[in-house]
Amino acid sequence: MIQFFAPDIKETLELPESDSRHAVKVLRMREGDELQVIDGRGTAYTCRLADAHHKHAAVEIISSTPMPLPWKQNLAVAVAPTKHNDRMEWLVEKMTEVGVNTIIPLLCERSERREIKTERLEKIAISAMKQSLKATLPTIMGMTPLREVIKMMPEAQRVVAYCDPTIPRIDFAQSYQPGLDTLILIGPEGDFSPSEIEHTLAAGFRPVTLGDNRLRTETAALYALSACHILDSKLLS
Repeated sequence: MIQFFAPDIKETLELPESDSRHAVKVLRMREGDELQVIDGRGTAYTCRLADAHHKHAAVEIISSTPMPLPWKQNLAVAVAPTKHNDRMEWLVEKMTEVGVNTIIPLLCERSERREIKTERLEKIAISAMKQSLKATLPTIMGMTPLREVIKMMPEAQRVVAYCDPTIPRIDFAQSYQPGLDTLILIGPEGDFSPSEIEHTLAAGFRPVTLGDNRLRTETAALYALSACHILDSKLLS
């Protein structure tokens, strides 16, 4: 079923302009047709189209259904945005599809990109949320310096992945404890600086490796997030 996104559906009983246009102009829906609307906060609404207006389609809510995420813990990935925007956009799309609670664009000493357009990333995340049939939109933060990120989620298991072989690391799968809140740090294309690694480890992050191969930033972030879900599924099986 095609999902429509309206974060304030209960208050407004209207679809946003983009979703109104898609429903009325593209799908040619008419008054009386039923549709599913998600609010991005974990609830899906079965609605009936009351006014097929292509800019502000009005709906009547028939019923609501909780759609919790299939994992219980908070999974957060802090990753330095790639030099090319399209790679970061691809990563946000795929992490949303795989399953993530919070995405934190990370500002590091060696960051190739020091600014990010969160509105564009949120639009991509909304599309990926709908495509993957979720009802919860991940939080996408603004660009955040590493010194601020290492203060976040102090009660969670926190890991930092880096390439420098001179600083000891352990395999991510051996470090990860399934089912716990998790914060993962992934550095820029030039890796974290030695001082950044030192400060991160001093803050209590566990040093991990994602294998013997050198991975692109976006590949490393998706690899680590996917590993969390795989290891969690083994716990439940």
